[in-house]
Amino acid sequence: MASSTFPTPYADKQTSTLVVSKTWSVPWYIWWGALAVTSASIGGAWDVSWHRSIGRDTFWTPAHMAIYACGVLAAIICGYLMLANTFGRSSSSLRAASVNVLGFRAPLGAFIAAWGGIAMITSAPFDNWWHAAYGLDVKIVSPPHTLLILGIRGVGVGVLFLILAAMNRCAVEGSQPNEHTFKTLQRLLLYIGGLFVTGQMFFLIEYTWDVQLHSASAYIAMGIGLPVVFAMLSQASRYKWAATSAAMVYMFFAIAEILILPLFPAQPKLGPVFYPVTHMVPAKFPVLIFAPALALDLLWQRTRSWKPWMVALASGFLFMAVLFLVEWPFASFLLSKASENRFFGTIYFDYNSRPDGYDRLRLFFNPDQGTVLFGGLLRAAIYGSIGTWIGLSFGRWMRSVQR
Repeated sequence: MASSTFPTPYADKQTSTLVVSKTWSVPWYIWWGALAVTSASIGGAWDVSWHRSIGRDTFWTPAHMAIYACGVLAAIICGYLMLANTFGRSSSSLRAASVNVLGFRAPLGAFIAAWGGIAMITSAPFDNWWHAAYGLDVKIVSPPHTLLILGIRGVGVGVLFLILAAMNRCAVEGSQPNEHTFKTLQRLLLYIGGLFVTGQMFFLIEYTWDVQLHSASAYIAMGIGLPVVFAMLSQASRYKWAATSAAMVYMFFAIAEILILPLFPAQPKLGPVFYPVTHMVPAKFPVLIFAPALALDLLWQRTRSWKPWMVALASGFLFMAVLFLVEWPFASFLLSKASENRFFGTIYFDYNSRPDGYDRLRLFFNPDQGTVLFGGLLRAAIYGSIGTWIGLSFGRWMRSVQR
């Protein structure tokens, strides 16, 4: 079987091949998997806005339904793949691209996404009970929300592996018709990767609120959570602008939320109300992670002959240096009068935002400086280097996944 002829800068020198058909198209379950992850991402952003604008009035909100639609879709897709490959008459190519887990056969991504779907569905009654027992959430990352986020992440990783396996199998075919399908799968991989980055930033939201962006903890959190994903996507996708593409998906998603959500009316249904909300409150303006992502892409294109530990070390420090140089002054801008408009969205506040709170006063919360700031940034760069090494290693392994 011919090796890949696609012009990709990260093509493998050695790739194990799997016998598949010579005519390729994107499988239906990948499109539905991408829809499931998109539904969870939209629902998650919508739900946070709902909590900030209206409060938790009932479990059966449209935002919750959009979130849990992801788990239901994942369960349907994965259940079909398992049953069709185990008991049905699935195609020989799909059966050959399956693994055996507890007697069931399906692609590896299907089992991962199935676990995520189960975790999501389990979190629903858990979250309902949590609110009934303890009232409103004090933090976004409560135990039921953590289970839900991990479930969403599981579905996302599962869909990512379904795309990755199909893309790798398509690549080793090397025929011209497959090149178009390969690029479509590559774009889908980067799109889901971008939603994965969006999920990472959502998980870090309590550290990266705009009034906290002059604290070392915000940069430490991003140093831990972002370089590993960028490095993994860069290696797995074989695309030279992978990190930048994923970061831009996050940027566009967040800016679209700022521009769209306030178009819909909303009123608080819970008290106390400290700010007169009349429309849906969007997320804060996104952190400018596209700048360090672009720097990483440029670095990785010029360091292919370096040893992995050298690339990782340089990547962590470059990522943190560019992020700090771009975001530190931009955070000051976001707290200034100049940002008070519909695009940057600093005119929107939660209904329970107190008049004397840092958010309403537009003041940084416990800003760091001097040796404390330098030490925090140094730690963040080291964490970023470790994460980059893990991401590069895991991403290289991902290029061999065909099941």
